[in-house]
Amino acid sequence: MRKIILFLLLFTIVLLGTIILLENSKENVFKASEFNKKTPHKLTKRVDAVKQLIGNNSKYNNKIAFFIDMKIKSGKNRFFIYDLKKNKIIDQGLFAHGSGSETGIKDKLRFSNVNNSLCTALGKYYIGYSYNGDFGKAYKLYGLDKTNDNAFLRNIVLHKYSKVPYEEQDNPICNSYGCPMVNEKYYARIEKLIDSSDKRIVLDIYY
Repeated sequence: MRKIILFLLLFTIVLLGTIILLENSKENVFKASEFNKKTPHKLTKRVDAVKQLIGNNSKYNNKIAFFIDMKIKSGKNRFFIYDLKKNKIIDQGLFAHGSGSETGIKDKLRFSNVNNSLCTALGKYYIGYSYNGDFGKAYKLYGLDKTNDNAFLRNIVLHKYSKVPYEEQDNPICNSYGCPMVNEKYYARIEKLIDSSDKRIVLDIYY
């Protein structure tokens, strides 16, 4: 009798575990499909431009790239991790822009490549080496366009910050000093992708 009870108990545990795994996989598929439905035409054009840049250049990662849409409000997800092979967004998170980009006018930002402007600079970057700075581990950024070719001299880096929220919200989030700045939890996922890549990952910031 005891063996039967133990068997039924183990069977129930396995069954519940299977159900939970199936539900989680359904949730992930749903989220991914939502990402794709919301992918704007503008992003598609930016993806095409990045693919053209990468081309057959073996220096660049041709599987994934990062895209940041500055037209989206800072309280909403606008940092997209994009699968260049499957042509879909695979992850997204909040992104804090430079305080110098604020104009005081609702939904209007400015951008600059000038040192000490505290502005976000538009354009394509590639992600360079990592180092430990004021915010912990960060990645040097190298500008590939005239609009951001001072990135390295400006000490523009990709880094995390504890005060950047993880969940979307209606209000604007905090600002950086011009660097791309993200939530710690989201950064951990980005970090894994960067560190596991033996080629340069492209980051594109557009408006």
